[in-house]
Amino acid sequence: MARVVPIVLGIVFTGLAVLYQIYLHPLFEVLGVFRTVQTFGLNASRCKRFPELQACEKIVLHQPSGVLYLACSTPESRIAWTPAMGQLNPQGRSTEDYIATFDPSTSKITKLHLENFVSDQPISVHGMDIVPSTSLSNPNNALYVYLVNHRAPTGSNPDSDARNVGADSVIELFNTTISGDRLTHIKTFRDPVILTPNDVAGQGDGRGFFFTNDHSSKIPRARIIQNAFTASTSVGYCHLDRGCKVAASGLHGNNGIVKALNDTVYVASNTGGKISIFERQGDDSLLLTDVVPIGQVLDNLSLDNEGNVWAAAFPKARDIIEHLSKNPQHISPVAAFKISSVNVDRNESFYGEKYIVEKVFEDNGTIVSGSTSIAYDSKRGLLFMHGVAAQHLVVCAL
Repeated sequence: MARVVPIVLGIVFTGLAVLYQIYLHPLFEVLGVFRTVQTFGLNASRCKRFPELQACEKIVLHQPSGVLYLACSTPESRIAWTPAMGQLNPQGRSTEDYIATFDPSTSKITKLHLENFVSDQPISVHGMDIVPSTSLSNPNNALYVYLVNHRAPTGSNPDSDARNVGADSVIELFNTTISGDRLTHIKTFRDPVILTPNDVAGQGDGRGFFFTNDHSSKIPRARIIQNAFTASTSVGYCHLDRGCKVAASGLHGNNGIVKALNDTVYVASNTGGKISIFERQGDDSLLLTDVVPIGQVLDNLSLDNEGNVWAAAFPKARDIIEHLSKNPQHISPVAAFKISSVNVDRNESFYGEKYIVEKVFEDNGTIVSGSTSIAYDSKRGLLFMHGVAAQHLVVCAL
């Protein structure tokens, strides 16, 4: 018996070591458990804050005009009602969520009015995409707005139902114009495939879109192990006439999504700390072609005018969780990564790599805190940053 104990202990410790090396160590690296935050890349004297705009989870830049679109709420509401974080208290959500535009040339802010939007509850905004119309029947300045709307479940006790069944999330389709102050509602997409939508990437014809499901369950208690260790999230596709389908599955911790003009689709993984790259197929499914490791918790993605992908990242996961779930005043460090395609003709490829990853800045929260979305205007040299529970829009000249 005395000889058996050391053998058993050896097996146990070996198993724990393997578990740590394969699963826990990579996860701790992404979460920044032992990371020291760097501070570089931003100059406070070249940045300006706009506190009139708060809790804007997603920002989208209209590159030609330089106008920024924002999906906003209040920090207090986000603590109560953010289904992506498992915060499901509909009684505490804002009744005045809105889409706004910000013109950096004049600092003018315009809150857009909703037209033809009929609902028995207020809109609760999250992910969003703004897409110039490619339809010949629309004016040249027409835009389509695709918007994640986290509705509360209906029933005799919505608060209890939300904890037990999750949010009744849908994706809304609107149209507007570049200089307009109204969003005209076209359609609400509600489908079992739209399970836990986080972000959306729309088409210019106003008839279809891809979206990320950030969990495989609407119920928070079923998510913790899934999100950290399993590849259980998905990307869906919906069409105005053909309905919705799963476009890609078996993905790890989906968050932001963006689609290039050539139909390449980029999807951010939060706890996976990577960007998955897909090619759209003829049946609107997605074929995985590449994975780009970033090494930090990722949120939303954007594309600049030169085709580079920008990713909002969190060097310290513990701080962003505190900021998003308990105290919006809590400082959460932020980083931004730029992912560029390698130009083979210029011999930029290094050991066969197809993409160059550059950390553009990392900030300890002094200049910018809790930013879930970053957009870069490559024409005007402006970097925009905002977050789901952030206190202000931050605009920096690079």
